Amino acid sequence: MSILPPPTRPKGSVRWDHAAAWRHIDAVLLAAVAALVGFGSLMIYSATRHNDDPTFFIRRHALFLVLGAVVMVVCAVIDYRKLRDWIPMVYGGITILLLAVLTPLGTEVNGTQGWFQIGSIQLQPSELAKVIVIIALATYLSHAEQPLDLRQLAAALLILGVPMGLIMLQPDIGTVLVFSVIGLGMLLIGGVRLRHLVILILIGVTGVAVLLHSDVLEDYQVARLTSFINPEEAESGQVYNIEQSQIAISTGGVGGHGFGEGPQTRGGFVPEQQTDFIFTVVGEELGFVGGATLILLFAVVIWRTWRAAQLARDRVGVLICVGVLSMFVFQMFQSIGMSMGIMPVTGIPLPFISYGGSALLANCAAMGLVLNVHMRRFS
Repeated sequence: MSILPPPTRPKGSVRWDHAAAWRHIDAVLLAAVAALVGFGSLMIYSATRHNDDPTFFIRRHALFLVLGAVVMVVCAVIDYRKLRDWIPMVYGGITILLLAVLTPLGTEVNGTQGWFQIGSIQLQPSELAKVIVIIALATYLSHAEQPLDLRQLAAALLILGVPMGLIMLQPDIGTVLVFSVIGLGMLLIGGVRLRHLVILILIGVTGVAVLLHSDVLEDYQVARLTSFINPEEAESGQVYNIEQSQIAISTGGVGGHGFGEGPQTRGGFVPEQQTDFIFTVVGEELGFVGGATLILLFAVVIWRTWRAAQLARDRVGVLICVGVLSMFVFQMFQSIGMSMGIMPVTGIPLPFISYGGSALLANCAAMGLVLNVHMRRFS
């Protein structure tokens, strides 16, 4: 099962005029990402402006925006076909970081030991691992036979499974789910047999069921993942976040209360609002119009990323775009659905909107790779 174009071999050495490359940049995608970044910055400021230091979060966010812009440019400029030479070292490096974060070098936040504390800044290696795994898996699958045999499938699952296993030990269920969706999307396009895909999905569903009844997760973590199914029977503390989120969104109406005027936001009733529940700020202050505008911007990014995959000149380009697309779509639906109470509370950030430096850098790197593939579609 594959929609990949046949593999191509560049004739002679690959030479590329950078000026010509920038003329082929996807300006629509770039504009949509810029609009999302601006939108997110406003929402982060609104969500945190009533703190003791009203500019603390937005100043940090601005710093990561600058770094993110640099990362995006670097990921767009370096020919994605040359990344295969670096990926073993980079993959090994991120694996070491995921191991190190489980030691006393790591910092625990809300029950998950997934951050490094560097001065006043926290870095989350699992966010960066998403992009690295996309490149590693794309590189491997682009050279594998179609359809994948069991040996090739096992190798692909190993590439995906090592970081997933280490992240599970933190434990960070939300990020593990993101990796799962990335893997399924890339394997589907990369040539996995349908029966193997069905078996993988069944194994995954069974694994989740076993996990929820094991001792790996604390009771409150299980409650966060399952309380959305039947909130009436859950304890009040387990559904507090969801209830406050729904109140904030429902009171926004069509046009919202206005920027900075949301009662739930101003009162600080929604926990972790600038990160996990940032969509509640959109719904409360900008209403249906603001939420629809945000979703429209996401739709443009999804469309242009899929278009880049269709126009890519080789398999690795297609697979990179599909991996980014899978990550982006799932995180968008999960984060918005979580705020609305129709998805489990997993702590997955809303791309380019939620506060979080590591996630912002990862998203910028991912979009840089998509721009990279699009720019080199004629090379």
